Amino acid sequence: MGTTKIISRNTRHTRIRVKVNGSIQRPRLCVFRSLNHIYAQLIDDVNGATIAAASTLDKDIKEITGHKGNIKSASKVGELIAKRAKEKGVTSVVFDRGGFKYHGRVKALSEAARTAGLIF
Repeated sequence: MGTTKIISRNTRHTRIRVKVNGSIQRPRLCVFRSLNHIYAQLIDDVNGATIAAASTLDKDIKEITGHKGNIKSASKVGELIAKRAKEKGVTSVVFDRGGFKYHGRVKALSEAARTAGLIF
């Protein structure tokens, strides 16, 4: 059963990636969520480079006690990735939900990034 879920998510992600590409002007904000953590990257697909990254494993967020796989932690990651994007001069991104449904932690991350100033 678990393998089928992973294959289905990868199929959805491939379908999304056909339409969503990041560039240096508008990098791709890619989200991955695991059971215990959530990760976000700004990726320039033209050069194949990661511009900025944030996750619940970062020292800024690790200080928060408790479980990291929840909406509160995802919001903190969204704020952190937006802050790091602004430091690199990025204001506009393309959102890639990674084949996950747009609700819960993925939605919380994207809304926190929007309120912190990223445009998508």
